[in-house]
Amino acid sequence: MSAVLRLYRRIRRNRAVNVSGGILAAIAVLAVLLPLVSQNNYLETDFGRILEAPGLADMHWFGTDDLGRDLFVRTMMGIRVTLLVAIVASIVSLVIGVLYGAFAGYVGGRVDAVMMRFVDALYAMPFIFFVILLMVVFERNFLLIFVAIGAINWLDMARIVRGQTLSLREREFVEAARLNGVSTARIILRHIAPNLMGVVIVYVTLTIPQAILVESFLSFLGLGIQEPQTSLGALVNAGVNQMESAPWMLLIPGGLLALILMCFNFLGDGLRDLFDARQNR
Repeated sequence: MSAVLRLYRRIRRNRAVNVSGGILAAIAVLAVLLPLVSQNNYLETDFGRILEAPGLADMHWFGTDDLGRDLFVRTMMGIRVTLLVAIVASIVSLVIGVLYGAFAGYVGGRVDAVMMRFVDALYAMPFIFFVILLMVVFERNFLLIFVAIGAINWLDMARIVRGQTLSLREREFVEAARLNGVSTARIILRHIAPNLMGVVIVYVTLTIPQAILVESFLSFLGLGIQEPQTSLGALVNAGVNQMESAPWMLLIPGGLLALILMCFNFLGDGLRDLFDARQNR
């Protein structure tokens, strides 16, 4: 408990973690609650208010888009979808990458070599080609985004976990467990994985912005979230088409996307500094 309290106190003293974490939490809460109190619906069109500038009239705080839909509610919905895709895809990559990398690093030898060559082969596959192939097979589906992003994010996680496991498997507590006849799966789950949590948590906070960028890139190309659903990437894509006549359609979702990415990067950097300081003590 004392170790947990010390870590909590260090987190409280880290301004980057506190500020970035607070901003992200506020954005997430507002994205969930504000559409519930708004009188506008993200699907409702009003052709009498097409491309209306931001203002207080009828609670169109962010203005309207080219179909007269309220941009404020659509932006909040876009934040929901973007964060959901990024977090779920990161969790998928976390589970697959940790298990795969820990097993490869612990077993070693030819098994490790074969498993890592498989990772190298997946690295060589063009990502856009992979996404298009998935769409041909499964058609356009919301779950496809999770599959596509998770299919590339776990590769980096597996490499990092494997490198850490190579050093952990030589530690005394792992040797003691092996001599006591503990199974490989139990050693990985009970002894290796818990000691990887510091590195994994930091890397996940840096993986989430990568997943957000990938989702935004796919939506910008028209390969991601499809109408009537939306995401920040899809909103930016729509804003580019109206950049001259309605710049707020690009600046508002683009600015929020940049803010979210910046906060996640600051959060990851702050957590990395905390765990580095803890290991150096």
